[in-house]
Amino acid sequence: MKKFVFLYVGYETPTKEIMDAWTKWFGTIGDKMIDSGNPFGAGREITSAGTKELSHDKGAISGYTIINATSMDEAEKIAKGCPHITGVRVYEAMSM
Repeated sequence: MKKFVFLYVGYETPTKEIMDAWTKWFGTIGDKMIDSGNPFGAGREITSAGTKELSHDKGAISGYTIINATSMDEAEKIAKGCPHITGVRVYEAMSM
């Protein structure tokens, strides 16, 4: 199995319906779940050019989840069931 990180794009204040949809989706992942993750608040990007405040708006990365999957295709299939706000970025966590 490989590890994949889902980064969620966009934010909307959670409602009961939104939270119920997430709970249902997490249930479909089952034993592939490594870390259900957490939502993100505002952050900072630190580079050699300096520090930039990152807002918590509709285009921001708003949270993460880490799963096991056999391939990027399987991870994509799982991500497609996600009740994301705008989108999900899927990255393979490479072994060192």
